[in-house]
Amino acid sequence: MLKQVIVVREDLKMSPGKMAAQVAHASLGAYRNAKKSNIIMWRLSGEKKVVVMCKDLEELKEIMKKAKAQRINTYLVQDAGLTELPKGTITCLGLGPVKEEIINKVTGHLKLLK
Repeated sequence: MLKQVIVVREDLKMSPGKMAAQVAHASLGAYRNAKKSNIIMWRLSGEKKVVVMCKDLEELKEIMKKAKAQRINTYLVQDAGLTELPKGTITCLGLGPVKEEIINKVTGHLKLLK
C-alpha cells in the first residue's frame, strides 16, 4: 500500500485554519511531484494520507534529506506571508505517495498531529 505523509512544524504554532491550508499545499505539491505509477496505485488504494509533527525547521530539513536519500519525492511549503507568518517561512513538507515500508523509514518515528 502507498501513502502520503505531511510533516508540520510544531514550533510555528499556526492556527488550525492556517495549518490546514499549509497541509493542503504540501499534499497537492507532493502529489504533483510523484511518479505517475505511484499516483495511479495510490488513487486506486484509497489515497492514504497521514499528518505528523516535527519540532522545528532543523528537524524538517533532516527529514527531507533522509527522504531524498530514499528517493521519496518531496514538496517543501513556504508561506506567502499574507496572514500569520513572515513571507518565506517554511511550514511543512509533503512526502510521497510511496510504499509505506519506504516512507515509514523516514517518518515512522514522528507523532501524529493533534
